[in-house]
Amino acid sequence: MKQRVEQWMWRIATGLVIPMPVLLLYALAPAEIVMTVVAVLFVTHGFLTRHWNWLRQPWICAAGLLWGQIILSSIVTGRGHAIVQATCFGRYFLFIAALQAWILPGARVRAVLARVYGGVAIWLVAGCWQQYIWGRNIWGYGRWADGALLGPLWAPRVGSGLFMTALPGLFPTAIRLSQRDGARGRIMATAMLLGLVLTMVLVAQRMPLFLMLGGMGIVGLLVPRLRSGLVAVLLLGAGGVALSPVLAPQAYHKLVVNFIAHMHAFADSPYGMLFIRAGVMIGRHPWFGLGFDGFRHACPDPAYFHGLPWLGVAEGPHGGATGCNLHPHNYYLLMGTMGGIPAMGLFIALAVCLLVSIWTGIVPTRDPQRLMVAIVATLVFWPVASNSSLLTQPAAGWLSMITGWALAVSPVASRLQYVHGGD
Repeated sequence: MKQRVEQWMWRIATGLVIPMPVLLLYALAPAEIVMTVVAVLFVTHGFLTRHWNWLRQPWICAAGLLWGQIILSSIVTGRGHAIVQATCFGRYFLFIAALQAWILPGARVRAVLARVYGGVAIWLVAGCWQQYIWGRNIWGYGRWADGALLGPLWAPRVGSGLFMTALPGLFPTAIRLSQRDGARGRIMATAMLLGLVLTMVLVAQRMPLFLMLGGMGIVGLLVPRLRSGLVAVLLLGAGGVALSPVLAPQAYHKLVVNFIAHMHAFADSPYGMLFIRAGVMIGRHPWFGLGFDGFRHACPDPAYFHGLPWLGVAEGPHGGATGCNLHPHNYYLLMGTMGGIPAMGLFIALAVCLLVSIWTGIVPTRDPQRLMVAIVATLVFWPVASNSSLLTQPAAGWLSMITGWALAVSPVASRLQYVHGGD
């Protein structure tokens, strides 16, 4: 009886996880519910099967300490709702562990998930070109106010969605094509990647474009047969950017003009002001931060309307309400504002532990799928980046999905996996 219950729990959890890429685009509240339900089912599975080997991992230790620091910081701030939210924050770590040790060890389930990712990526590309050509997407929306394409969505999230789905869903196919004898396979792979880069240029969201180019650069270093094709893609992509003032002036303004302006006067840019505000908060509360989601609650407080003299940022125009947002747009700053320098250090330790496990024993040409999930996992933890909040969807879901997937195919982690049904 116990085994049948566990089997049904696994089937339910797997059925919830497979459509997650779609939910993270169209149904954020259900995606949050899925992560919570899967975390609860995984803990229940542990009690039923006494499968707790997954706890003996360095990343679990780092995650547990980080979780504890955020709870402690929330207790110090004395906000009851922050304590509850901090306590529930651990469900993301349990979800990652569930993917690694329970749901995704089986190759067949991973193959289905990869096809879903690939299908979603194709859907996003098609939606972007439809909106670019006809001016409206399937919902009747035009470009966003800043010029970004929406694709088949109603908010400017298609860039991050395409980056998160195309690299694990389509790039492995391109790598396999490049390994065929003759030139035909490499030409097809190059055409596929060029289409993705040009789509990203039209989307006009800087960070997803930079991350995709970074992923291509890593692939080029590790997969020699695709290297010449990627060089051609980058050159043609640069040509696309050069032609964008004529073909897509809004994209050119955001990708080039706006970017140069932000870099020239970073402290006065919206991102610079967020960085300054977060830095002031961490400087004022270095040991415990401001508790769970403290940045959002404390950002309008004039006590933090200051510059950062230790970085040469003077007092004055860098303070005020214009420097406010719901989050600091960076995972590491987010952790620092919630739990101080200890939380930031523990998050760095967590990222290192995860990436060491994920990259151990990778042979790029032998397993392109594993290579690509490892690359995406590396890029999402890249510290010099502008991110959505890790406390909400879709960022929490995308990061948890790719991290759990990458861990599930790691030989280091596989020794701790519970393989359902001997799959």
